[in-house]
Amino acid sequence: MIAIGEAWKAGLLGRKHWLRNLVSGVIVGIVALPLAMAFAIASGVKPEQGIYTAIIGGLLVSLFGGSRLQIAGPTGAFIVILAGVTAKHGVDGLQIATMMAGAMLLLLGVARLGAIIKFIPDPVIVGFTAGIGVIIWIGQWKDFFGLPAISGEHFHEKLWHLLQALPDLHMATTLLAALSLLLVVTASKIPGLKRVPGPLVAMTVATAIQSAFHFEGVATIGSAFGGIPQGLPALSLPEITLSRVIDLIGPAFTIAMLGAIESLLSAMVADGMAGTKHDSNQELIGQGIANLVTPLFGGFAATGAIARTATNIRNGGTSPLAGITHAVTLVFIILFLAPLAANIPMCALAAILFVVAYNMSELKHFKRMVQRAPRADVSILLITFSLTVFSDLVIAVNIGVILAMLHFMRRMASSVEVQQVVEHELEEELRTNGHAHLPPGILIYTIEGPLFFAAAETFERVLAQTHTDPRLLIIRLKRVPFMDITGLQVLEEVIQQLHKRNIVVKLCEANTKVLGKLDRVGILQEIGPEHYHADFNSALAKAVSHVEGTSTL
Repeated sequence: MIAIGEAWKAGLLGRKHWLRNLVSGVIVGIVALPLAMAFAIASGVKPEQGIYTAIIGGLLVSLFGGSRLQIAGPTGAFIVILAGVTAKHGVDGLQIATMMAGAMLLLLGVARLGAIIKFIPDPVIVGFTAGIGVIIWIGQWKDFFGLPAISGEHFHEKLWHLLQALPDLHMATTLLAALSLLLVVTASKIPGLKRVPGPLVAMTVATAIQSAFHFEGVATIGSAFGGIPQGLPALSLPEITLSRVIDLIGPAFTIAMLGAIESLLSAMVADGMAGTKHDSNQELIGQGIANLVTPLFGGFAATGAIARTATNIRNGGTSPLAGITHAVTLVFIILFLAPLAANIPMCALAAILFVVAYNMSELKHFKRMVQRAPRADVSILLITFSLTVFSDLVIAVNIGVILAMLHFMRRMASSVEVQQVVEHELEEELRTNGHAHLPPGILIYTIEGPLFFAAAETFERVLAQTHTDPRLLIIRLKRVPFMDITGLQVLEEVIQQLHKRNIVVKLCEANTKVLGKLDRVGILQEIGPEHYHADFNSALAKAVSHVEGTSTL
């Protein structure tokens, strides 16, 4: 359900809720301003494009998303991907990739695949977000220290060149950046500034100092981009060609997956903080619409922003009205205050991104996971982190997920047990059938766990190698939740091998789904319909009669 419709039905758009949502929206809009510009610059585009993204993307997600508390816009997680797309394909390529990602997100939501995104393992998520944090941090050294342009295609090359250039840092830029960093971190502890966002304090103070002293060599938005246009962008469509679409399929898919993960994580954080319940599929639809439309107005990829969503909740936001107000606040700022942005020092925005990178890295969580998680999970975490930093985010996530899946399958396969049931475990069933002992010539095995391709080898090995050839073998399937085609084929092969050794096979206690599969692949016909029993007592009674020769089954 669309969140704004849910809020309307719940009465949260009523007049008594206006004030708290309007106040929260204004605060979030002010918080979003420096972040939107910083994320845009780090992504290789102009600062105003970050503001356009926050306005259009934020408005559309609030109107069409599945979480009534979600605040959307440009985020730090996208920087690595977007900067690479911009460098290789230009701003038009970035906007085309964003629109393609929007279409993918829309399709994911319509296909109701929102829940699948939640299954990406935590070590993979923590690994690539920490890796992105490191890349962002290193990537801001140039602006933070006022260093010259750095060359290098790979991370280690850029890092080495940055370390070599550090002795040539620009002192005024570095001191202004250090002051900005200090203000971002400590502004909330200064009397009278507790409720003022740290990034806004840092940007305002740094801008005021630069405006007053005009330090030579300190790069500003004005010197780097010519300032920010005073007004809203016109509708324009990037030039879309088939060759560009084909080239951008990979980046677009990455943007879509990363956007889906971050937006749904943000919605889950909002649910935890406010006790709400979001609609994952509708949230993906809202994110898809936002990313389809935002590039038409000069923006780029947007997604749910965890920090801004949390700020919204902490300041009393209860409905999409806060998200709409956040967008309107940014419109007001760009219409009336844009000229003031020319003197914003680039180093102040770099300082803000330093803090964003630290928060993204989740250093405490990362350290705790390394110390406490099982070794396999730690390996997945470190591999994903290393590949994100030194190779590529797409490769890192793909390999991380594949490793996590293989590890899960190995654990699932090892949890499947094929055990022989011994006589003393059958006392009650034997008494029910009027027997004191299990007749010789009968073996009973029970399978515990899903019989799928990774567990098939265990099953085949145990059942195909019985210690002695019995006259009759009962296989209990009560604790088998499902079988895949590999498990079914192995079961059929084992039964055929046992039949060649003149061993009668009975199956019993399969659930409805497993029984249907046994019938469709022909296993029930292989053993004979009379050799399948819904309950174990019936199977045991018929088996005893068969072995003792009292029945001609």
